[in-house]
Amino acid sequence: MNAPTQIETDADPARDYLLVHDAIEFVSGQWREQPSLEAIADHVGLSPWLLTALFRRWAGLTPKAFLQALTLDHARALLRDCASVLDAAYEVGLSGPGRLHDLFVTHEAMSPGEYKSGGAGLELAYGFHPSPFGEALAVMAPRGLAGMGFVDEAGRQGALDDMMRRWPGARFREDMALTAPAVRRAFDQVLWRPDQPLRIVLIGSDFEVRVWESLLRIPMGGAASYGAIARSLGRPKAARAIGAAVGRNPVSFVVPCHRVLGGSGAITGYHWGLTRKRAMLGWEAGKKE
Repeated sequence: MNAPTQIETDADPARDYLLVHDAIEFVSGQWREQPSLEAIADHVGLSPWLLTALFRRWAGLTPKAFLQALTLDHARALLRDCASVLDAAYEVGLSGPGRLHDLFVTHEAMSPGEYKSGGAGLELAYGFHPSPFGEALAVMAPRGLAGMGFVDEAGRQGALDDMMRRWPGARFREDMALTAPAVRRAFDQVLWRPDQPLRIVLIGSDFEVRVWESLLRIPMGGAASYGAIARSLGRPKAARAIGAAVGRNPVSFVVPCHRVLGGSGAITGYHWGLTRKRAMLGWEAGKKE
């Protein structure tokens, strides 16, 4: 059990996430016992009142409502509701600035030659910044945001190494002043405006780019299965390949691979950790409400 602490009432999403992360991990490990609000609060070193205030401030939901948003039944309902939306979005396409439902994005793909060369000759700027889901690493290409990852146990160097392995021929330089606006634009809901689209650059194989583009059609607070994405791309038997491409998505959150679930509604693997995936899904449920 953690030593009791108290938190201030001013908002600090990065600090709040650390406590929410601990609460989610505790409940995930104790779900059979269905721990009470008091037990969860005691584990993270808060009073029940402060734990409730924390969740309301961070996600707009009570702890109970947040956890209900992560149940299997809720996930299955999301998959049912989103299936027709994904099909309709596929028919409409993504012409012009836009994710159809929330974080307005305009995107382009890097040429196959640039991808196959491992980004040779490409200069990428990177920077570390606070976010609602822990410290984020943003990577900017000359034409837009190319990468978004998170710092975990391996530290900043581990997060940077993960990005550098994706484009081994590129030159990386630190430039937080350049990356900061993109991070603010990605996570501040006030800035999710169609007249200020976030420009992203997708660097991957032709197949990967098609899969990542399909992720942009999943609405905030929604979810899609690997199989549904495969069908929308005209590859109904390619669910396994779809899963591999989703796992290689380099622009987390903005290209919402966290919204992809198993066919049963199970919250399956995520490159930046299942706890963070659960946190994103719960946070989005609150923002949607």
